[in-house]
Amino acid sequence: MNLANTAFILVASILVLFMTPGLAFFYGGLVSEKNVVNTMLSVFIMTGVAILLWVFLGYSLAFSGNVAGIIGNLHHVFMAGVNWASVTATHIPLGAYSLFQMMFAIITPALFVGAVVGRIRFKFLLLFLIAWSVCIYYPMVHLVWSPMGLLAKLGVLDFAGGTVVHINAGVTALVLSAWLGPRLAKDHPGQHYNLPWVLLGTAILWIGWYGFNAGSALAVNGVALQAAITSTVATATAMVVWMFLDIWTTGKPTLVGVCTGTLCGLVGITPAAGYVTVLGSVAIGAVATLASYGFIQVLKPKLGVDDALDAFGCHGVSGIVGSILTGVFATKTINPTIAENGLAYGGGWHLLGIQILATGITIALVAVVGSLLIVILRQLTPMRVDAAEEAMGLDKGEHGEQVDYTVGLSERLTTFQPDQERYAQEFKGQLQHLENPQANHLSGR
Repeated sequence: MNLANTAFILVASILVLFMTPGLAFFYGGLVSEKNVVNTMLSVFIMTGVAILLWVFLGYSLAFSGNVAGIIGNLHHVFMAGVNWASVTATHIPLGAYSLFQMMFAIITPALFVGAVVGRIRFKFLLLFLIAWSVCIYYPMVHLVWSPMGLLAKLGVLDFAGGTVVHINAGVTALVLSAWLGPRLAKDHPGQHYNLPWVLLGTAILWIGWYGFNAGSALAVNGVALQAAITSTVATATAMVVWMFLDIWTTGKPTLVGVCTGTLCGLVGITPAAGYVTVLGSVAIGAVATLASYGFIQVLKPKLGVDDALDAFGCHGVSGIVGSILTGVFATKTINPTIAENGLAYGGGWHLLGIQILATGITIALVAVVGSLLIVILRQLTPMRVDAAEEAMGLDKGEHGEQVDYTVGLSERLTTFQPDQERYAQEFKGQLQHLENPQANHLSGR
């Protein structure tokens, strides 16, 4: 066992876990005040449910054995028979590697919560999480990250989760939004509960992403360092590009826009982080942001799908761009373990073709299986809250809680009838001199 590598993976695992409460603050700050508790709980509950699922089934289905290159077997249900002391290729214990992968299983389903806030039943969401993990997430992990997986054998490059995490979660978000239908009354674009929370969540996500991307090197080495650097540069590029797009289109930079651009950069570089140069990371950050911005501002309104917090627009679109551009900018100079260079480094079209194919397979698999799961689960329990509960807000409707005592205060104040109006006749004599100050002056009052 390599102590340095093991300590590195343990720290990286903690950082990835930290991303989930960060995402809860990010999404919680963006929604309206009546759905904050529901949104944050829907994200945070993924930690408990996904951890138990990973221990019971996930690890075994993802990494134990092989069935047709699509999924593993059930030989290690409840982690039975797993030799924790055995080491991986980078000399970390198998237990540390399983812990690291467990954190990915938590954050991935939390990402698609942003698409369905304010209208999905909490019970349906939990049932969908369980079915989605077993039928979509674990097979995707096996396909891409198990040496016996079909996409792994095909030669796809996915350093830290472009296909497995972001395209997967993004397409799931789009499918859920389409089946769920639009909100009955959409919030005003500027009606966010707490913008400082959005910034806080973005900062936590960026910090945690170093565990996500650099940690995927699974060792303290040059590839981990390169992944950290490219993640930083791509994110900074995306942040600045989105800000200038806001200025160009609306005349004003916005905090929500800057935070959204930051997220697009983190997503876009994820599949390529340990394979590309700094210049490549600049290109990926810029193109991913342009694509996500174009989808959110131009294409999404035409689709009519109500992805409330743009989970597909950010994670899906930027993930697709990052996955494909890995086939353009990957180079053996940065990571000698890859079989061939990308298009920009003399490798020809082969790797790019593989990346496009793997991206297409991921989109199709997630869309089809996700839709089937929704159809089945809707027969068991309602998917959407009723109109009255949606109008009231899911904080009270689903949980009997509210984010703080000020929720609804502004509405109560605007509808409150002052005593002066309620008792107009009683106050009339006393207030007459206030209503006609000129006459009062002449009368000597």
